[in-house]
Amino acid sequence: MKNTILTMKKQKESGEKIAMLTCYDYSMAKLMDEAGINVLLIGDSLGQVMLGLEDTLAVTMEDMIHHTKAVARGAKDAFVLADMPFLSYQTSIYDAVVNAGRLVKEGHANGVKLEGGADVCEQISAIVKAQIPVCAHIGLTPQSVNAFGGFKVQGKNIETARKILDDAKRIEDAGASLVVLEGIPALLAEKITKSLSIPTIGIGAGSSCDGQVLVYQDMLGMFSDYTPKFVKKFADVGSIMKGAFKDYIEEIRNGSFPAEEHTYTIKKEVMEELEK
Repeated sequence: MKNTILTMKKQKESGEKIAMLTCYDYSMAKLMDEAGINVLLIGDSLGQVMLGLEDTLAVTMEDMIHHTKAVARGAKDAFVLADMPFLSYQTSIYDAVVNAGRLVKEGHANGVKLEGGADVCEQISAIVKAQIPVCAHIGLTPQSVNAFGGFKVQGKNIETARKILDDAKRIEDAGASLVVLEGIPALLAEKITKSLSIPTIGIGAGSSCDGQVLVYQDMLGMFSDYTPKFVKKFADVGSIMKGAFKDYIEEIRNGSFPAEEHTYTIKKEVMEELEK
């Protein structure tokens, strides 16, 4: 069954958790979709895990559209959610609607995600009025890394905790259909989840959220530059891949690959004719 904003709302109401993973290409989208993932998030995290950038700030709309199109081609049932990159929506309401529309029209996304709370409520409302579902993102917002002074847990004192709770309520009022809670204390995330009628998706926010999201390279052990505390490695695929690459190199060098079963044949008569 196709995952939609309505099916995820029903999951929250019934207590069934929502599973979201980042995804950036067609073949991975097919695997995740076939496994039953509810939401495929084309995160601007692709800047780090796919493009080798230090952070997400240099990711462009063209980057996002390119990867979103690839994921959408492989997604049959999963909801395709695309990140709006830095400065694609902060500059004006007009820019926000146009760029959200590009992710839907050109990238074939089902919805868009943007970072920020009360400060982006006008953009959220305008995008929703354009009939595009919006997922908000509050707490530790990677696009604000310079303002935060690094990737630091948010909401640990009364002032910041109150602001995050207020932001959550405001973005719901603005029309957001989902909200990602990143890098905040578990008890605060639990309070927010109980306070909202829209689903919450946690990443480093404890188990009480309505769903969870991780960067797939992190949970498969494929990205070793750094590992956040909230990441669980579900399989060490990175080591398996490196082992396969080494085997491939060795078999090429010792001549065992390609073997006869990997080789095309030609009739002896053709070769004899070539020798004439």
